[in-house]
Amino acid sequence: MKALRAQDPQAVFVGLGGDKMRAEGCDIRVDYREMAYMGFVAVLQNLDKIQRNFRIAKQSLLEQKPDILILIDYPSFNLKMAKFCKQHLPQTRIVYYIPPKIWAWKKWRVHSIAKYCDEILGIFPFEPAFYAKYGYKCHYVGNPTADTIRTFHLQRSDLPSTASDLQPTIAILPGSRRSEISHCLPIMLEAARKVAKKNYQIIVTAAPGIDDSFYRPYLQPGELLARDTYNIVAQAKAAVVNSGTATLETALIGCPQTAVYHVAGSKYLEKLLRPIMFSIPHFTLVNIIPNQEIIQELIASRFTAENVANELERLLHDETYRQTMLTQYEYLWHLLGEQPAAINAANHILKLNI
Repeated sequence: MKALRAQDPQAVFVGLGGDKMRAEGCDIRVDYREMAYMGFVAVLQNLDKIQRNFRIAKQSLLEQKPDILILIDYPSFNLKMAKFCKQHLPQTRIVYYIPPKIWAWKKWRVHSIAKYCDEILGIFPFEPAFYAKYGYKCHYVGNPTADTIRTFHLQRSDLPSTASDLQPTIAILPGSRRSEISHCLPIMLEAARKVAKKNYQIIVTAAPGIDDSFYRPYLQPGELLARDTYNIVAQAKAAVVNSGTATLETALIGCPQTAVYHVAGSKYLEKLLRPIMFSIPHFTLVNIIPNQEIIQELIASRFTAENVANELERLLHDETYRQTMLTQYEYLWHLLGEQPAAINAANHILKLNI
């Protein structure tokens, strides 16, 4: 929105989103916190709210008749809205910015995305080639996470350097949703305690919107909870990270890490579900983007306290292993490039309205 308004000060925004969009002047019709239902059970329990959100979004489209509809991720909702918009407002141009990760699973959605969208703007450098295999065009506009971390590094470099005599730390990033935190954090902490002993400070990073009281029962005396995630990761010697965007953030900040992820019933379902759901060899963005293993992925049945502790030992004490990982992080930076994602996306979107 900032990048669009910089080029078109008269732009008017109506949408579904949160406080940051509202602060930029967007007329928010549904707050995103009323849309964040993950998992089959949660969807069933909130089906009436989800249907209400569809009604509000459709009504808003018909009232506003926008020049451009911008979709961001969330395919189960956005693809239905794209189809509705194409049928009822054929003059509205449709842009999918940050399309769903169909290169990992549900590849059949590629045809729906291309059918309903006038422009597809990806944030991973391999996405144009993926869409091209099906005869469709996708533009790589840059990666917003890389932009954010680049700014973070610049701000840190502007601060006066100080010698630190603080105890070296192990950072624990347990995820952003309560369910994944409750499943992952106990094992992550058990592993860190095996390694830390009296030599390392354990710091758990808290997610926005989740109160400190949720984390307290998991922590032992001397273990810290912090919300300044980027700075914690930047000064940590190693990190244990719940798989997701946080693995990419940790890599671009420059902290050696291992990725973990809990899968319910993994011992029985892993071999069955993996070939059905996923068609790529890696789970984390740090490994997917370069298509090679940079960090260890301790996923499903491999996610045990013993395995995490063993990997932490290597990250903390094997200097060759650490340096190899840090060098591969630089290659990751190279692949992502220096294109400013928001500005490039805004350029493509405004061209549709000329």
